[in-house]
This record gives sequence, C-alpha cells and structure tokens, in this order.
Amino acid sequence: MREPGRMRTISVNKSAFFNYDIVETLEAGIELQGSEVKSLKEGRISLKESFAEIKNGEAFLLNCHISPYEPASRFNHDPIRPKRLLLHRREIKRLTGKIKEKGLTLVPTKVILNEKGRIKVEVSLAKGKKAYEKKEAIKERDRNRELRAVLKHARR
Repeated sequence: MREPGRMRTISVNKSAFFNYDIVETLEAGIELQGSEVKSLKEGRISLKESFAEIKNGEAFLLNCHISPYEPASRFNHDPIRPKRLLLHRREIKRLTGKIKEKGLTLVPTKVILNEKGRIKVEVSLAKGKKAYEKKEAIKERDRNRELRAVLKHARR
C-alpha cells in the first residue's frame, strides 16, 4: 500500500544520464489508457530507447514500452504506441525554440506516481555526450567503485 503524500518513482532512465548531459528538467503529465495505468503502477515500463518529440504543437513520448496488463485481456493497449505529453502551450513553444536553437534533445528521465495518484513523466532537455566523454564517465565510475571498496576494507 502506498503512503499518502509521498511521491513514488516508478522507473528511471539510467541510459539517459549516461548518454546525455542533462541541461534542464520539467515535469509533464502523460495521456494513458486504463490498462497502461495499471501496468505502470506495477512498474512494467521501459524508458531505455524512448525519446520525446514535438509535432504540430503537441509533445509525444515515443518508443516507450509499457507491457500489456494481463487481466485486461482483449481490452489491452499497444505496448509502444506514441503517448501524448501534457504540457502548457508556452512550455512547448519554449522547448521547441531551445531544441531548434541549441540542438538539444528531449529525453524522459523518470516516471513518477505523485501524491494525488497521477502519473507524471520527468522530461529533460539534454545534449548528447561524445564517445570520449562516455569513456571518461566509465573510468570515473570504476575509480569511485575501487575507492569505496578500499575504504570499506580499511574500516574492518
């Protein structure tokens, strides 16, 4: 059972943090079907290959896989259908300008169940990392892991 007044993270897009430098984040609602909501609350979502795109003044979440909800049987949803993001018109215009001007990308980073029971998507403006930046991030992560292991062993 969920505690009232607490936000719960349903899914995090770890690959987005590895592949992109996050410039700015904002929270958007998402238009879902009933079986998608139930599947999401079970945590059956993959953001790994997903991205957001603005078409005709509306924002859409593409390549986001929400697994079918088994008890829904024939009333189930298409797992990778485009889902509309609910943003204000001025936010969409601002994002469109930044995407065209600076060459940024819209990437979903988190899916959250908020205090009111609504599902929100945290969408980030991101700039793609170069290959050498990714390699440096891996090296840094390995260094930190080894350092933690040494410190843990030294405490004993």
